[in-house]
Amino acid sequence: MLKIGILSTAHMHAGAYVAGLRGSSEAQIVGLWDDDTARKDQRAAGFGIAAYETLEGLLDASDAVVICSENVKHRALTEAAAAAGKHVISEKPLAPDADDAKAMVDACAKAGVHLYTAFPCRFSPAFWQLKSAVENGDLGEVLAARCTNQGMCPGGWFIDTKLSGGGAVMDHTVHVTDLLRALLNDEAREVYCEASNAFAHSDYDDAGISTITFESGIYASLDASWSRPKSFPTWGNVTMSVVGTKGVIEMDMFAQESVLYSDKTNKVSYQNWGSNIDAGMVTAFVRACQGDEASHKMLASGIDGLRAVEVVEAAYKSVTTHQPALVVRR
Repeated sequence: MLKIGILSTAHMHAGAYVAGLRGSSEAQIVGLWDDDTARKDQRAAGFGIAAYETLEGLLDASDAVVICSENVKHRALTEAAAAAGKHVISEKPLAPDADDAKAMVDACAKAGVHLYTAFPCRFSPAFWQLKSAVENGDLGEVLAARCTNQGMCPGGWFIDTKLSGGGAVMDHTVHVTDLLRALLNDEAREVYCEASNAFAHSDYDDAGISTITFESGIYASLDASWSRPKSFPTWGNVTMSVVGTKGVIEMDMFAQESVLYSDKTNKVSYQNWGSNIDAGMVTAFVRACQGDEASHKMLASGIDGLRAVEVVEAAYKSVTTHQPALVVRR
């Protein structure tokens, strides 16, 4: 039984990861720690798990940890976990800065522990089918892709760039970058991005469109905007349309949904009934930490997380210069 500690619940995904871990017969959540005492006590009570007063105490009690803190705190928590000999899966982006992400990779490698990046979209059956079609040659030679990861503005610390490191481009570009790298088995070479605060008119980006060119010459467009209004029936989307010399294939990752018309909320909402990708990811994390090689290969590594951050770094440079920016790999 793998003992899991939750390091911070600042990120909204913490609840989904806790639920997924509870569904595993191979894991035990020993507790959570958070540097925000009020949040720690509230979430621990809500989850029905122990609240640890110190980070060191939870690390001592755990075999592995799930980091769900604000982005800028990922590095310090990862380095603490690595120093204690604990395996890590960190919420995305791995870090808001590529140098910090590289330091996380190096710390875990030096300590001999696993570092994974929380990219649950890798566990979508829709993506598996897309990847299979590309690998089987159904599309011929891949030429380009059109992608979206649009959503609602999450608010809170996500729009405080001192804690998040950026806005929508930071938050959503990493997901699709990882999917494209896994799909194409290729690395991004150059990014052209235009971003602005088109909706809230504040000091963070909530709208951004990038064109990513890969080493092979394949290029992809990505709308990573927080453009869905509060009245929208679901949080957002992940879609990919891949163009090849023999055809086009389109994927909508969250298309499996029921439509709820509620008098209680006076709102129409989409209720997803498809595969639980968060549960799939944390289950794979548990098994990988216990030595399962297939699970290890399915997960996004620390290097995968670093590569996605490098693309975001180039995107923000392009936003500043209004010119394409080369991706600098560490």
